[in-house]
Amino acid sequence: MKKFLSGILCLAMVLSLTTGCTTQKSADTASKADAASAAPQSAAEDKKVSVKLGIWPEDTLTDDVKMHEGFVTEFKKTHPNVEIVPSYYKYATDTFVSLAASGKLPTVFETWYTEPQKLIAGGFVADITDVLKEKNWPDQMNDSIKKLLSKDGRIYGIPRDGYALGLMLNVDMFKAAGLVDDKGYPIYPKTWDELAVTAQKIKQKTGEAGFCLLGKDNAAGWHFSNIAWGFGATLTNESNGKFTANVNTPEAIAAMQYVKDLKWKYDCLTADPTKEDWASGFVNLGTGTAAMYIGANDAVNQPTQVNKLPIKDLSIVPIPAGPKGQYSLSGGTPYMFAKNATKEEISAALDYIEIMGKSPMTSENALKGMEADAKSRVSKGVPVLPIFPAWTDPTFLAANKKITEENSNVDMKLYQNYFDTIEKTGNLHFEEVGSAQDLYSELTKVIQAVVTDKNADIPKMMAAANANYQKLLDEKVNK
Repeated sequence: MKKFLSGILCLAMVLSLTTGCTTQKSADTASKADAASAAPQSAAEDKKVSVKLGIWPEDTLTDDVKMHEGFVTEFKKTHPNVEIVPSYYKYATDTFVSLAASGKLPTVFETWYTEPQKLIAGGFVADITDVLKEKNWPDQMNDSIKKLLSKDGRIYGIPRDGYALGLMLNVDMFKAAGLVDDKGYPIYPKTWDELAVTAQKIKQKTGEAGFCLLGKDNAAGWHFSNIAWGFGATLTNESNGKFTANVNTPEAIAAMQYVKDLKWKYDCLTADPTKEDWASGFVNLGTGTAAMYIGANDAVNQPTQVNKLPIKDLSIVPIPAGPKGQYSLSGGTPYMFAKNATKEEISAALDYIEIMGKSPMTSENALKGMEADAKSRVSKGVPVLPIFPAWTDPTFLAANKKITEENSNVDMKLYQNYFDTIEKTGNLHFEEVGSAQDLYSELTKVIQAVVTDKNADIPKMMAAANANYQKLLDEKVNK
């Protein structure tokens, strides 16, 4: 965690430098990348290679598909022997194992940072260490993220990005409720208690929900973690490699009581939180049926591009603080590779990712990819925001900062406190150790109960959740 936070602080320092800043190592790396992009891929130039891209956009995102078609055109110039097969895949825990076992996973796909160690232990993903070393990428990866993607010194994935959860606001709804300062900026809640009161006022003034609470699937438990940490809870303990459930503590119970109060005391939520999932939360925020929703910098396309919220009406502010502190859940999206992918397929997929501008490279093609991504965001009405340091090479960070600033399409005052709080406080919190998805599932069951039953017995339900989670830890992790 300390290494990850130092990476965040490193980014802050890097971004304060001029874009001309560099190191000899970075310059050498960039030169190698330029040379690599100028010549056909030698490893597989005489062999036909097919790469199934699970990272291809879904069909409904037509602008993104068009952008990727441009990447393919550029890619084919130096990889004429490689066939790119669009194979959009959305990671899901209930279907992944069967797809992996049957050899039907795409060559490269996205997952969550809670999953790599399980996928590695299960033998479902490819070891890509040697290919990465040939490209000189490992030393440029954030150390804490590399640890999440590695086992026994071998690397099994690379980061797409990083995120820190914040509080997304529908600015227009704050204006409608009269909750803006004399310059028109939202007067947003700094604490969870203030959030409850603010959400209640918005509902009373506008007739729409002040806050969208998730209660449908594991994302509900994921969001709840931020609240629980603010109340002083630690939901899983670790000792000597063994994990112990810690769900039924006074702190966690107090956090769940707060969730219950949002429904029954403040009446500030959407009509039925048990129907709200990650996607519907953005629907509510984007269409003006909820004024606040927990979200991150990596998902700003959801309320805007997908749900048509004007870019001027979106803001991200810091996660509210609880009585025991303010913490923002930090994670991200890694790229991982199917176990049956060949070295040639993996290498080609990584070259494609470089053209996308999602690698640590600053080759001509990589910079074109970054520029294309930024301009695509502008054309689609998606905020162009600073990145989090999944890659730490100074030249890469400086180049990305320059492109971001040149294509800026937002009033950064609507986002600056979010970024400043992360930089200055360092209160980022990785997802709980143990088996986070199983933890979320058990917490979601309790959330569903407290928002549907005014008389729900929280201590009893949290004790049951604790017992269930411990059983899952013992079955899956504590072996």
